[in-house]
Amino acid sequence: MYPLWMLGAGFFLLGLIFGSFLNVCIYRLPRGLSVVSPRSACPGCHTPIAAYDNIPVLSWMILGGRCRHCRQSITPRYAIVELICGLLFLLSFLQAGPSLLAVKGCILSFLLLGLTFTDAETHLLPDAMTLPGLAIAVLLSVFELVPGPAFLLFPVHFQGAITTLQLDTQLGLRSLANALIGAAVGSGTLYCIAWMYRKFRHVDGMGLGDVKLMAMVGAFLGPALTLFVLCTASMLGGVFGVFILLIVFRKRFVRYRVSLGSRAAARSWQAAQTTMRSLEIPFGVFLCLMSVVSWFYGVRMIRAYLSLLQFPG
Repeated sequence: MYPLWMLGAGFFLLGLIFGSFLNVCIYRLPRGLSVVSPRSACPGCHTPIAAYDNIPVLSWMILGGRCRHCRQSITPRYAIVELICGLLFLLSFLQAGPSLLAVKGCILSFLLLGLTFTDAETHLLPDAMTLPGLAIAVLLSVFELVPGPAFLLFPVHFQGAITTLQLDTQLGLRSLANALIGAAVGSGTLYCIAWMYRKFRHVDGMGLGDVKLMAMVGAFLGPALTLFVLCTASMLGGVFGVFILLIVFRKRFVRYRVSLGSRAAARSWQAAQTTMRSLEIPFGVFLCLMSVVSWFYGVRMIRAYLSLLQFPG
């Protein structure tokens, strides 16, 4: 009924609107505030933001990233979140067209984007996003198939003719099983890691927020892509940790090389290791990032990797 470009533009604009609401969630949920009331206000002068100053991305650009009344600077995070959300909604449409799968991609993108910025800013993953996300994923799995082993372990068999309703019901139940398996794989793996870390190091190395996040992701993606997320996010987090370690080492070495001479490198490395032990790395950021990548490109990436293992002859 409508041209594809018009539908794509609609998804993009809808993403901008949801991105604006997402900024409210990112700020208020970790602080235990309502996302409904009061109206959004300037963080400096607390003047309520007028509707014409609350247009996603555009208002921030027109005002130069400042409040109209007190001229206090407003973080560009607001415009960035809105723009990314719009692009992710558009990508969901381009990947799946006007379908329930596109809607599912938009919901997952909305949740993961909000959780990414919330964890980066506060090191928290609010239950108000992960638990409803888990429930939505389980519900949608009945209507939009989640890949996984249930289709192989419990193939569809019927005596005689099979109706469309019977087929949809059987496929939906197997898809639901895949979603539950994915949730168990994602949350169970991280819970076991956190338990073992606590058992042997006697400190908490990971919060339950990450466990709930991966339960939601597993229900959306299924077990195979969930394992892909866990592996790639761990590698990405490890690379980030090494990067931070080298930065700290370099700063300490510049500070110590004059006073300590030949002992500067050893002292700098020791200081860098001590700093890293007390540094909290928001692992949820890497989990969310790789979950988004896996939703859109995970299957292709896994196939590309497997193709590299196929040696000629």
